[in-house]
This record gives sequence, structure tokens and C-alpha cells, in this order.
Amino acid sequence: MTLSRQEVIRRLRERGEPVRLFGETDYDAFQRLRKIEILAPEVNKGLRNDLKAAMDKIDQQYLNEIVGGQEAGDPDAQDDLKVHEENTTIEELEALGESLGTGNDMKDMDIIEKVMRFLLGVWAKDLNSREYHIKRSVQGKLASATQKQTESYLKPLFRKLSKKTLSPDIKESITDIIKFMLQREYVKANDAYLQMAIGNAPWPIGVTMVGIHARTGREKIFSKHVAHVLNDETQRKYIQGLKRLMTICQKHFSTDPSKCVEYNAL
Repeated sequence: MTLSRQEVIRRLRERGEPVRLFGETDYDAFQRLRKIEILAPEVNKGLRNDLKAAMDKIDQQYLNEIVGGQEAGDPDAQDDLKVHEENTTIEELEALGESLGTGNDMKDMDIIEKVMRFLLGVWAKDLNSREYHIKRSVQGKLASATQKQTESYLKPLFRKLSKKTLSPDIKESITDIIKFMLQREYVKANDAYLQMAIGNAPWPIGVTMVGIHARTGREKIFSKHVAHVLNDETQRKYIQGLKRLMTICQKHFSTDPSKCVEYNAL
């Protein structure tokens, strides 16, 4: 039994192998894949931990700086993290936030993307301003890797926002979250986040069907009451990234402790 050509290509690319050698047929490529999988069954770069990959990338940048002739701690050395929306201020975004949720979906998506890129830039600037020895410590590299991981998590969301293809239900929830963040109402923003991620559906605990009659309340446990946001892996990642940006926003743009979430932790 042979695999489809698409599956053979996917498996070869995961292992860093060429998808076709000179003069090779589809069946020859399949046989080569089988031989590789038998000789090295555990090699699978396609399922690597993304945080570990981000840390490896930071280590590689550090090596590139050394190879390029830059001294350790050189202030002219290239920053580890990319800064977005450098010319934007929080005051401008707060003024734009007053028009969020007024019915103009296209404008709302532009504002959401601008705010999120601004917060990524604030986070990157904060990490880039650390002392060199802190950057190169284990905790420092982990913090940088977390920022890079969050940026990669948010790329699918940025793509949907720029193409204006974000689904209305998620767009409505994210609009509420961003609006509360710009008003510095972080408790309300956290409630809106939980409403989007978990929802208010009744959880089916215990036996729900006994005999031939449905139990009372069984009709409530259906798809329209269940939050499907975390069922999709891509959505789960960019919603996790959004939660990290909420924490960064609260850390850098403070307000009354009563309006903050886990105030003492920050």
C-alpha cells in the first residue's frame, strides 16, 4: 500500500529531505520515505515544541552577532526582538478606541490590529532595554522566546484582520476586550476574555441520559450554547497570545488597583 503524493511530500519535508530526486518517480519517492522512516523512526522536526524553537532562534541570533564581529554587550548590536508600531502612542489609540463597536466593522478590525501590534512593540522595547547579561540568562532568553512565540501565535489573527475575514462572533468579543483595555478596565476585559474562551454553557457533568426520557435541562447542552473558540488549535493559540497582551497592557499602562487583575502579581 502506498501513500498519496501529498502525504509523501509532507513527511519528507518534516524530515528536511528533498521531495523528489532527479529522475525519481512518485513510487520511488515513497520507497525512499519508507527507508528513511525505518532507519530513523524517531526523527520528526514537524512536532517540535514552538517555545523551544523560539529559544533556539534567539541563540542563533546571538551566535550571528559574535560571528559578525560584534562584541558581547555592544550597544550597536542588533536588537533581538522586532518592534511594531513605533510611531503610535497610547493616547492616540485611546482616542481611536472611543469609536470601537459603533457598527463599522472594517474600522474596528483596523483599530484592533493597530492596538495589538502596538502592545507587541511595547513588550519588545521593554525586553530590548534590559542589560546584556540579563538578556543572555536563561530567564532572559525564556522571556524573549515567549514574546517571539506570542508574535507567531498572533500571525493568523493579523492575517484575518488585514483581509477583513475575521468571523463576526470572535470579532465582537475581541472588540469588547480591546475597548475595555483602552479604557483601562482590565477586570471587564478579563471577563470578556473568559466569556469568549469558555462561554456560559452548562457543563454536562454526570449522567445526562437515563432511560428513554431526557433529563431536565438536557436541551441546554447543545452547540449554540457551547464555546467552540478553543476547539480550533489556531484560534486557541492566538487567543492565548491575546491574553498575554492583556497582561502586558496592564503592566505598562496602570490604573486603579480595583480595575486590575492579579494586581500584586504584576
